[in-house]
Order: sequence, then structure tokens, then C-alpha cells
Amino acid sequence: MVGSRDFLFGNRKSRARVRQRVYAIGDIHGRLDVLDELLDKISSDSDLRGDASTTIVVLGDLIDRGPQSAEVVERLRTYRPSFAKTVFLMGNHEEILLRILGGETGILHDWLRFGGAECVRSYGIDPIDLQCRDRSEALRMLRRSIPRRHLKFIASFVDSASFGRYLFVHAGIRPGVPLAQQLPQDLRWIRGPFLDDNSDHGRIVVHGHSISETIEVRSNRIGLDTGAFSTGVLTAMGVEDDETWFLQTAIAHARPAQPPRVANLADA
Repeated sequence: MVGSRDFLFGNRKSRARVRQRVYAIGDIHGRLDVLDELLDKISSDSDLRGDASTTIVVLGDLIDRGPQSAEVVERLRTYRPSFAKTVFLMGNHEEILLRILGGETGILHDWLRFGGAECVRSYGIDPIDLQCRDRSEALRMLRRSIPRRHLKFIASFVDSASFGRYLFVHAGIRPGVPLAQQLPQDLRWIRGPFLDDNSDHGRIVVHGHSISETIEVRSNRIGLDTGAFSTGVLTAMGVEDDETWFLQTAIAHARPAQPPRVANLADA
């Protein structure tokens, strides 16, 4: 599998067993406010649970749709929590941005319609003005406005990460294809063939990409995209040993504060 990460904690020869913990964060889509709230919740939760070798996995789609893509990228680019290391997965929205900045300007207008307008605005570009420019000038505007450090950070994202019986990806996997042979296009973009499949994938796939009103828990996958850009609800999943749990934000102006709702669809 291209661009994958395995979490290996501790030393097998060590007498003391090292506790291992992972937090996975769903699609942020330009909402710095809910990201900051969720990172605080994760920090507090980790403190309550005690010391562990901890990794925070961000499932991709940091940018677009919400108003603060640039701020989210900078926040996570410089995020160095004392209690955890971080892994960032490539979402389809990051892929599109990198393709455009790499010269594939034919998809620029489509990108602006599905969230890119909010992204460029966060970098100080008027999206209407950008649309009116010819492709070469639009590309120059984007390259001037988006810091190289942001592009370098985004380009470093990987396509998958694994921990125990869990596989973390942005969108899903192609059913029937061995995990080592999965294509980046599927890991970043797939929907129906993956979402509608009930077969055992060998690991439980934890993903974002496809919005659901509640956390989706099935026998073969767990969906964490709760539409933060519009609902204000950003979701994280914690894993340690055989235990899993969920943390969510509840922004007052987006919807009334509620406890996390979990749709258990394992038998559906």
C-alpha cells in the first residue's frame, strides 16, 4: 500500500508493557474553532487515562468548505503535543489542491465549487477574481498566496496508517483488493462500493470522507465524518487495547450541545 504507516510502540524485550493509544480525528474542513476544541478534549482525555505511547491520526480533508483552511493548516503544521506524535492522512481535498498547484488548472473551477472558494479566501484571494483570470494567472496567484511551508506540509501526508486490528484511511478501501495493493485513488475517494460492502476486510477500517449525522459503527468500518464544516460537530475516536471511545465537539452556534450519538449498524 502506497504511503502507509504502522505504529510500533515500545521494545518487545522490555519487561514493562508500554500502553498504546491512538486518537483518530475526522474531517475538519476549515473549522479552526472546532479543531481547537477537540484537541483540548483529546489532551484532557489522555491526561485522565494516564501515560501511554500515543498517536493522533488526522484522517484528511483539513481544508475547503469551512472559513479557515489556512489557519487549520498552520495550526496542525505547528502542532507538537507533549503527550503524542501525529500522523496526517491525505484527503481528496488536499489531493486536488496539490494537483492544481502542480499545474492541473483544468480542475480549478470545479474545485472552487466544492469547497475551494472558502479555501482560497482564507489565503487572502477573492475566489470570484480568481475565476475571472486565465489559468496561468490564476495559478500564479495561488502559488504567490499559499505559503510553501503549507504545501510542503500537505505533500508529506500519507495514505494510510495501521494500529492493531484497525486501518486508518481517508475515504475507505476497495473491497476484495488486498490491503497492500490498495490504490491511492480509492483510499482518498471511494464511497459506494466500500460503504455498501459488509464483508470482512481483515481489519476494521476507520475513515472520514462520507458525512453521516451520527458516528457510523459497523462490523467492518467506523465512519467519523460528522460534517464539522456545517454542523460544528467534529468527531474523534480513541483506541487502547480492546477499548474504543468517542469524543465530539458541540459548538453552541451550530447546534445545541449533545452527548455523542452512535449509530450501531453492525447487524444492519
